[in-house]
Amino acid sequence: MPSVAVIKSPDTIRTVRVPPGQRQTNNWPVLHYGNVPRINHEEWRLRIFGLVEREQSLSLPEFQALPQGKVFSDVHCVTGWSRLDNLWEGLPAPAIKDLVKILPEARFVIIHAWGDFTTNLTLDDFFQEDVILATRHDGMEISLEHGYPVRLVVPRLYFWKSAKWIRAWSSHQMTGRAFGRATATIITGTPGKRSAMDKLGIRLGAWIRLKVMDLRDLSRNVFSKKPLSF
Repeated sequence: MPSVAVIKSPDTIRTVRVPPGQRQTNNWPVLHYGNVPRINHEEWRLRIFGLVEREQSLSLPEFQALPQGKVFSDVHCVTGWSRLDNLWEGLPAPAIKDLVKILPEARFVIIHAWGDFTTNLTLDDFFQEDVILATRHDGMEISLEHGYPVRLVVPRLYFWKSAKWIRAWSSHQMTGRAFGRATATIITGTPGKRSAMDKLGIRLGAWIRLKVMDLRDLSRNVFSKKPLSF
């Protein structure tokens, strides 16, 4: 089988790779909203819809049969940690253009994940060459806690844009409302380029949503905790 060229994210070639306010870790913290879903890989499908000429729906074998790629990147979480030197394998995001014809009025993408989690991106951000729909990390199949069978990886943005357990991709003329946001706005979340108040606002909003989810869940199961994903 021919070797696949590795795409290096621009972040990995910066002189200073850990953005201001971040701390480097060799671990990979497990953070997510809700419980880890039970996903039957035989039933998993990736739906591609929205402003496209013809919708697509791929099974996991069909997804894995598409030309795969590799991306070498760093990870930056808005909660303050950075993990360097990650190797991802999966479907390069630009390959979506080969699967569907995106209508010219489309400007934004919404990624739909299990648990009604969504995140929004501009088409330009999504189709960067280092964005990948990943099935493997550092030579190993991605674990369930980290997004098995498929998770999004957007290296140039904070990791909360890299949704776990993705199940659908849709294109839109307007940005749409992402998970946890009351208005149809988009936060690009570029590591190292946000003000301290921007970061504080994101973290405070995350903390508030976490507490609301915890209280809601305690009414059903006193032993359940629901951390929020970034």
